[in-house]
Amino acid sequence: RPPSRDAVDRFLTDLEHVIDEIFDHLVEQAALRGLLDLTYSIDSTDVRTMPADQDASKCYDPTAEEYYYGYGCTIVSTGSKIPIAAEFTESKQAPEETAMRVTRDALAVDTPIWMLGDSAYDTLDWHDYLLTAGVVPIAPYNARNTDDPLDIEYRVEDRIKEHSKDVKLKQSTLDETYNRRTGVERTNDAVKDCGLGHVHARGRVHARAQVFLSLCLRLVIAITNYERGDNPGSTIITV
Repeated sequence: RPPSRDAVDRFLTDLEHVIDEIFDHLVEQAALRGLLDLTYSIDSTDVRTMPADQDASKCYDPTAEEYYYGYGCTIVSTGSKIPIAAEFTESKQAPEETAMRVTRDALAVDTPIWMLGDSAYDTLDWHDYLLTAGVVPIAPYNARNTDDPLDIEYRVEDRIKEHSKDVKLKQSTLDETYNRRTGVERTNDAVKDCGLGHVHARGRVHARAQVFLSLCLRLVIAITNYERGDNPGSTIITV
C-alpha cells in the first residue's frame, strides 16, 4: 500500500534536516563533471500547493497575471537545466534580500562571466555586488523605478560607466547574451517535471523539503544522463 500521511510527514521532517547538504553535494558533483557553464541565470517561480496547507498563502504570479495558492522558489541555473542555488520563499515575488543571498550562494560554486536576470533584478546592490566579484550582470533597465529615466537598455551600461572609464560593452553583445536567459525558464520547467510544480506536502517545512527534493532529483537526472553518455538536457531516464 502507499505510505500513510504520517509516514510521509515524518520522512519530510527528517529530510528537512539534511536536504540542503544533499543539494550542495549534488551541485558539487555536477560541477566536477563539467556540467556548468560561464552564464548563470536567476529567476523566481511559483510553488503551488493545496488550500489545506495552512502555512501557504494567496500569491500573485505577475507573469501569468493570476493568483495562486502556495509559495515561491528563487533559482539560479546554468548549463543544461542545472539548478546550482535556490531559496524557498513565501511567494513568487521574492524580496531583494533573497536575490542577493541566492546570488552569493551561486558564486560560491564557481564564478561565471555573465549573470542574467529579468527587470525584477534591476537593483544597484545586485549589480554592484556582481561587478565587484568580476561578473557582468545583465538585467533590463526598469524605467518605472525613477522619475528621471536613463537612456539605456540594461542597468549595467550605467554601472560600467560609473565603475570604469576603460570598459565598454556592445549593445549587440548584451542583447545576444541576455537571450540566453530562457535557460532558467527551461530549468524551472524541468524541476517542475520533478515535482516542484504542485507540492502535496502540507506545512512550510514539509513543502520546502519537497521543493528541494525536486531540485535534487533534477540534478540526479542530469548527472545520470552524463554518466550514461546521454543528452544532458534530457529530463527522462530509464531504470
